[in-house]
Amino acid sequence: MTSPRFDRQVRFAALGAGGQERLERSSVLIVGCGALGGSLAMTLVRSGIGRVVLVDRDVVELSNLPRQVLFEERHLGHAKVQAAAESLARIGGPTRVEAHALHLDSDNLAELAQGCELVLDGTDNLATRYLINDFAIDRGVPWIYGGVVGASGLVMPVIPGAGACLRCIFPDPAPPGSLPTCDSAGVLLPAVSAIAALQAGAALRWLGSDAHGRATFQAQLIELDVWQLEAHHVPATRDPDCPCCGRREFPFLDASPHGSAISLCGRNTVQIRPARVPGARPDLERIAQSLAPFVSDARLLDGLLVFRVEELAFTVFPDGRALIEGTSELDRARSLYDRILGS
Repeated sequence: MTSPRFDRQVRFAALGAGGQERLERSSVLIVGCGALGGSLAMTLVRSGIGRVVLVDRDVVELSNLPRQVLFEERHLGHAKVQAAAESLARIGGPTRVEAHALHLDSDNLAELAQGCELVLDGTDNLATRYLINDFAIDRGVPWIYGGVVGASGLVMPVIPGAGACLRCIFPDPAPPGSLPTCDSAGVLLPAVSAIAALQAGAALRWLGSDAHGRATFQAQLIELDVWQLEAHHVPATRDPDCPCCGRREFPFLDASPHGSAISLCGRNTVQIRPARVPGARPDLERIAQSLAPFVSDARLLDGLLVFRVEELAFTVFPDGRALIEGTSELDRARSLYDRILGS
């Protein structure tokens, strides 16, 4: 028997009591909990999804607040997943939220997605989306692509074996710098809200449907522009020669995740991911003590090590990953990381 909390959802005939019960038994992985991901997480928690797994690599900064609905000024500098989990907990309800302050990669995706029936895209970069697409097709797990830049965005559900995958439509990631980004073109909250609403609606329909309802689910590519008040629907036709769902090649899933350095979208920030040593985790408290004589304001903040050096702000996570704010130069960031923290 469903809770009176969800009475208005149950009255929606396409969902009903049976659909609500299915929602409360379901598990979803949301990759990224910033703009899109935060709106998705809030909607799913308020809708009574049984389990929501959040993974995000970033910390809250001031420019996030106009469009990332789970954060307030008091969260500045904190890991996004922890701040998001705190905000979601205040909503109440039956949802169990699991938060992971990690960079999603080919090494941890399967573990994070374990038991999840659906993956939702709240990311800010193409590489992660192509990784999710590889994983989804390889494991037969549906996912819902979403992306926003400026006042417009795209949504496409990907149902393995029942329609196009991301690489059917976009066979390869666009070359760096060839597409507008939130850094170059900006982004508006209404566009984020509209795209997240379509993703969440598709998620609730998929998770709340029985086998017959899922069989009638029609995947398509949807483009919205909230400034021009325009919407376009493009049939998502499967390419039988698609390198992913056709030939079953998974280069993004097979790629080594170790030792990477990437520039983050929309920020003058580089992320450094050191090569992993199994079972080894840095002692951030000891590192903070050793750095104190040489860098300004080295301290622990909710399990993260933060300090400044050469006018750059470092945030070091428990797995050794670091965000270096104040530069987009990969070589400089990598050099500073190796010099100060070791590779």
